[in-house]
Amino acid sequence: MPVEKTTHSPSFSLQRLWQSPTVLNLMYVPALLLFGVFIFYPLIQGIKISFTNWDGYSQQYAWVGWEKYAQIFTDPKIIQTMKNTFIYGLGSTLFQNLLGLAYALFLDQKLRGKGIVRTVVYLPVIISPLIMGYISYFFFQFEAGAINDLLKLLNKETVDWLASGPRAVWIITGVNTFQYMGIAMIIYLAGLQSISKEYYEAADIDGATWLSRFLNITLPLLAPAITINIVINVIGGLKLFDVIIAMTNGGPGYASQSLSTMMYNLYFARQDAGYAAALGNVMFLIICVISLTALYLLRRREVKM
Repeated sequence: MPVEKTTHSPSFSLQRLWQSPTVLNLMYVPALLLFGVFIFYPLIQGIKISFTNWDGYSQQYAWVGWEKYAQIFTDPKIIQTMKNTFIYGLGSTLFQNLLGLAYALFLDQKLRGKGIVRTVVYLPVIISPLIMGYISYFFFQFEAGAINDLLKLLNKETVDWLASGPRAVWIITGVNTFQYMGIAMIIYLAGLQSISKEYYEAADIDGATWLSRFLNITLPLLAPAITINIVINVIGGLKLFDVIIAMTNGGPGYASQSLSTMMYNLYFARQDAGYAAALGNVMFLIICVISLTALYLLRRREVKM
């Protein structure tokens, strides 16, 4: 009996080729090209510029080695700037997580209108940080500021809220917290809704209090959400820029500047691109070390829980 030869249509062959691992891996190429052009290449250029005395505009520059990095340790403003940066980063992380978790616990209950509350809390996230900074400035400015106008109505003495460096730093931290606590709230709310109600029912049978349930059930099972929130908040707070520029521009003097705003001023005001690049590389390392350390420690804590 003759054996029939099977033939494959061109469309079938093309389909098999299209679904092959080799072709599927080629889908990464556009993303890798974009990453190389917009991330990797500028990073390499920033490292290169940090070893020069380039002013950011001229075609002429000279190699100065580690001089710009050594300048960081002799700059009289760097200690205050580092302190402010850590307050922005760690302070925002603390407050965003506490308030985000509190809102998530509140909205996880059976309440009327909780969708509206969720929207209102999350709404500031979609506003540009620069716009949020300008809106906040109109609240805290000395002349015709909303808070001082309210104090005048109450026959109270007005306050120049942003004239004190330490107070301005904490006000900016509060504004950043207000804008982004909605992200923490959403992540915590998703974590809470993924916890099986059976755990709480068993705890109720054992007569556990609300605090005991929170410490022994909710917090351990929210560990992945806590990890995500802390790492995201730390990175965002340490590189805070827009709100500072809009509210104080790093002032009074340099009392509220961060590493990001210091880089900006070094490049555009002092035309010292080499020093700005060196400072940017140091900030990059600081953020990497802190965020990766936090991620490692929190992941280990998840496993232990």
